[in-house]
Amino acid sequence: MKIIQYVYHKKEPQKPPTNEQFDLALVFGDRYILADEAFMNSIKLSINAETWLMASTSGEIAGSEVHDETVVATLIKFNKTKLRTAIVNINDVSDSFEAGKNLINQLIDENPCHIFVLSDGTKVNGSELANGMNSVLPEGVAITGGLAGDADRFQETIVSLNDDCRSGNIAAVAFYGSNLRIGHGSKGGWDSFGPDRKITKASANVLYELDGKSALQLYKEYLGELANDLPSTALLFPLALRSRKDSQPLVRTILGINEVEQSMTFAGDMPIGSYARLMRANFDRLIDAASVAANDTLSQVENQQTELAILISCVGRKLVLNQRVDEEVESVRHMLGKEAVITGFYSYGEISPLAKSMKCELHNQTMTITTLSET
Repeated sequence: MKIIQYVYHKKEPQKPPTNEQFDLALVFGDRYILADEAFMNSIKLSINAETWLMASTSGEIAGSEVHDETVVATLIKFNKTKLRTAIVNINDVSDSFEAGKNLINQLIDENPCHIFVLSDGTKVNGSELANGMNSVLPEGVAITGGLAGDADRFQETIVSLNDDCRSGNIAAVAFYGSNLRIGHGSKGGWDSFGPDRKITKASANVLYELDGKSALQLYKEYLGELANDLPSTALLFPLALRSRKDSQPLVRTILGINEVEQSMTFAGDMPIGSYARLMRANFDRLIDAASVAANDTLSQVENQQTELAILISCVGRKLVLNQRVDEEVESVRHMLGKEAVITGFYSYGEISPLAKSMKCELHNQTMTITTLSET
């Protein structure tokens, strides 16, 4: 596998062109820059890649550094691995579940070894997308990826496959062959506090009541003065969601609030009868969790040297860590070694199997890592 990485700053001269052909260009960048056709065309003219997969971000990762308002392009040439792609737009199907089914059905007739998915981050219900993908996913195939970001604006996100660059897109690249070694890991590191409260009224990813009371009002009471800056401050206090009090939690991030309906909209489903508990940040535990996620990926490939690592971390982690945000990326670098090429972005949600299960889940507020190496 051959990998080259470029970081583009809009005000700097363009990088020199490369004539070598690559199989895949993974491109992560600020939404406003990706929407600049002239600037992006200048990048595409300088790079010879058969497949372009792009997503807008809430921050770009390159090596051990986190950037803002840049474009990070990572070019990959595989030795023996073959690729196929698929794309669905949420406006062309009935719902996110059907979008997931449609997307994966385009790729599974030739037995892929892994599927990487990038989804719109504001129009797609990530939980239902994962459920739809799982419903048709062959046994032994894992899906990883994430939801595109838009800084902390939550206005619009972009996912692009080759020339199809639209809001509402969900795109995937599937890998085929026996020479590719894939590892994946996902960890949070948030601390729970306060009591478990039962979800008594909700619809899909919209939460109305906890223990028969207004969920939004309860949330504001916990936040105190920070409630004045909702919904942005909600990124600092996600909810831990359990189907039962003794089950492993999934973390859910608040995307918006509705004062009239007294409701809270989340990045994933909030099923009635589940239990929710408030969470808060612990700086060291967030950074340690990124290291644990990296170690989990290594254990799945028997500590084989990582060639490429794709890091998808939540925008909430970035806002909490602030000036220490580079530390979580550096902790991953320390685990994977200096030879690994690292790319990725800060997202509105992460997609990865939970623990050793092959079924993917929507995660929020995690560091999710996918590693690739060819034998």
